[in-house]
Amino acid sequence: MQTDLNSSLFERAKRSIPGGVNSPVRAFKAVGGTPRFVQRAQGAYFWDANGKQHIDYIGSWGPMILGHGHPAVLEAVQKAVMDGFSFGAPTEREVELAEEIIKLVPSIEMVRLVSSGTEAAMSALRLARGVTGRDKIIKFEGCYHGHADALLVKAGSGLATFGNPTSAGVPADVVKHTLVLEYNNITQLEEAFALHGKELACLVIEPIAGNMNFVRASQAFANRCRELCTQYGAMLVFDEVMSGFRVALGSAQAVLSVKPDITVLGKVIGGGMPLAAFGASRAIMEHLAPLGAVYQAGTLSGNPVATACGLATLKEIQKPGFFEDLSRKTQSLINGLAQAAQNVGVPFSGDSQGGMFGFFLMNELPQNYAKVMTTDSPKFNKLFHGLLDRGVYIAPALYEAGFVSAAHSDADIAATVAAAQEVFKTL
Repeated sequence: MQTDLNSSLFERAKRSIPGGVNSPVRAFKAVGGTPRFVQRAQGAYFWDANGKQHIDYIGSWGPMILGHGHPAVLEAVQKAVMDGFSFGAPTEREVELAEEIIKLVPSIEMVRLVSSGTEAAMSALRLARGVTGRDKIIKFEGCYHGHADALLVKAGSGLATFGNPTSAGVPADVVKHTLVLEYNNITQLEEAFALHGKELACLVIEPIAGNMNFVRASQAFANRCRELCTQYGAMLVFDEVMSGFRVALGSAQAVLSVKPDITVLGKVIGGGMPLAAFGASRAIMEHLAPLGAVYQAGTLSGNPVATACGLATLKEIQKPGFFEDLSRKTQSLINGLAQAAQNVGVPFSGDSQGGMFGFFLMNELPQNYAKVMTTDSPKFNKLFHGLLDRGVYIAPALYEAGFVSAAHSDADIAATVAAAQEVFKTL
């Protein structure tokens, strides 16, 4: 009998890494079973430790919008590596990447590069507090903004009550200024601003959420967030770590036609390398050190290899027809899955924007986290493993969005739908 190298690697990993993984969702805790250890990836596929090929709908959780190993990106990275890994000093390429981001996102006039989405979101909040001189913030249940203490918060017991920590090691004093509201609930939003508006530094939101699966802010809700922030002098912070350059060339703010005060970016702008950013108007960004009193720094910020990878990726996605083709393929996947589920009477609803998608085993798309939590977890887990056995890799958790890349072919989409059709029959 052939040895399962994924299992043996996992057992080995658990002896030296907590839970055997360096990010919790990778451990398959939600779905059960053994994580797949990736040996290599190319285009729309990866191969696990056993040599089995999978159609990859995670794409490193979003960055691989071009697919794995795109020739232009590889060439840029290889050239950058030959010039040096890291300098801790300015380079021309980080200026070029900043200029490219500013060109593509009209709400951004200046940008600061960092190394992770958590770092970018944490810095954006500090900036908002520094500019406004206020402490309190609003976030929404089901939106994830990294693991900074102030953002690891669940809802309090009532509207006037601030949040409670969702992780051990987060002091209650740290989250006492964080108010957690229900996503897409305009009435609650208006009440919160009426109670706390003059004390709020910012409202932070994923305009298209990807961490309670795929849930988009309604147009009316997004508009009201903007109006209330303007009315009360709070900053509107769009966390587009996941949606930035993934759902459209101008990101989710272009889809919604809503201009945030501060934008947090990551994933696609690094092309798979550790790179993120936050940006805003010149007037806001000049509050950052070394110009202003809001401190932020990072040894690896603007890393020359990461900026080469990100810059090459951004140039490729600007080619004519790129997003039209990506959107067509993603929508084709959702339509195919919906039809396959309908054929056998399995409840299903799905949504997509650009190269980002999500689906639920329920008849209507949920609009908030509480509704997402009512979906059928055992059925999803069975679907996940059925697809995995058939060489289709989706997120190993019910509450994560999926991603299609430019490298996915129509044949890949058709094979995925055919695999899902077989699994749906067993649910």
